[in-house]
Amino acid sequence: MGQLLGQIRHLEACWSDESVTHLVEQNAQFQQRVQQLSQDLRQVEERLQAARTNNRFQDRRIAQLEAQLLEHSSGG
Repeated sequence: MGQLLGQIRHLEACWSDESVTHLVEQNAQFQQRVQQLSQDLRQVEERLQAARTNNRFQDRRIAQLEAQLLEHSSGG
């Protein structure tokens, strides 16, 4: 246990206050970027869902129009 604590103290000594501050700032920036990307992903997924719904509606409408054309062309 003492050896591990010594290794931790050695590692901590290698980092200056400026380095630690820089890493903390970078971490905060990365966390903000992750949040932004997560929000962007949700928006894209919502748009994809809407596009799929619209596509299903359009497919049904095309099928209806094709059926009407067939009825009309067959004299129905």
